[in-house]
Amino acid sequence: MGVLDLLQQQNGLPDKYRTLSEEVMINRIHQIKQELGSKLYIPGHHYQKDEVIQFADDTGDSLKLAQLSAENEQAKYIVFCGVHFMAETADILSSDDQVVVLPDMRAGCSMADMADIHQTEMAWDQLQDTFGDTILPLTYVNSTASIKSFVGKHGGATVTSSNATAMVEWALEQKQRILFLPDQHLGRNTAYDLGIPLEQMAVWDPINNKLEYEGHYDDVRVILWKGHCSVHEKFTMENIAQVRADMPGVKVLVHPECTFEVVQASDENGSTKKIIDTIEDALVGSSWAIGTEMNLVNRLIQTYSDKNIVSLNPNMCPCLTMNRIDLPHLLWALESIIDGEVINQIKVDEETSHFAKIALERMLKKSI
Repeated sequence: MGVLDLLQQQNGLPDKYRTLSEEVMINRIHQIKQELGSKLYIPGHHYQKDEVIQFADDTGDSLKLAQLSAENEQAKYIVFCGVHFMAETADILSSDDQVVVLPDMRAGCSMADMADIHQTEMAWDQLQDTFGDTILPLTYVNSTASIKSFVGKHGGATVTSSNATAMVEWALEQKQRILFLPDQHLGRNTAYDLGIPLEQMAVWDPINNKLEYEGHYDDVRVILWKGHCSVHEKFTMENIAQVRADMPGVKVLVHPECTFEVVQASDENGSTKKIIDTIEDALVGSSWAIGTEMNLVNRLIQTYSDKNIVSLNPNMCPCLTMNRIDLPHLLWALESIIDGEVINQIKVDEETSHFAKIALERMLKKSI
């Protein structure tokens, strides 16, 4: 069942949750957490709102939450405060008797939606005709379960921004070329860091179903899917020039989902975890312009007030789909568990789950 099918089946948020005060909702969520105890596990991604992240049993980036979901054996209910692909990953890695819930089914990922299974299968057939059996597929965890399953079925693995370098290096030891889905920027930045020149990188355009490349196909080592993060792509060279003019001595720190030009012009780049660790270890009084999701930047500004931190793009909005999860939806999900009528359960079918788990486990083994 696809995301659209699930959305069509979902009942809207009941009206009673729209009128409850914040205090009432917070108190009720605390009560339910206490009532369910170890039967309930709430993982929360760093990009979640403060009103939600306060209830997370663990916070982290995609890799950390994938590992924690795999390790969790006590919880009967995993209420995932993140987006759809993360909840799918939790369902794939958890046991059959555990129930994964996404508080709001509208919490998706535009990047993940840029590569569907039909596009990928058509692209794979054409790329096999062009390059033969020389390609290993990799997919960023910001992808649907069906894409992870496709990758697992064809010998590949998932990657996160934390371990992309190690996983791309591993993949190129297996085959002459890689197909990197669905974020072209993370793939390009990672491959370049490993010494692969831009001239050896092609781009697959899934809309026009063609390979974008000028040169001899024999020279291609990396094929990048033409997808991107709608948040991180909004950080620009103009933003960097402006912040350097406004804040002399500032260090620019960005996520590798940003464009190649922005990453090259920054002082440092890295995963969400690296961004957090870098700011934590930075000198008191140092100045930083951070290019990543706004909820996290604001949280860093509040947590590390002894440092001068700004968003690289002052007009940046939080990730809209990640921000679908809010107090009313979280409370609705938790009360449905108490009432024995679970809503918004995420369930990946057995075959998809089997091969997706293979792709995930290949990554997790390399990340220990």
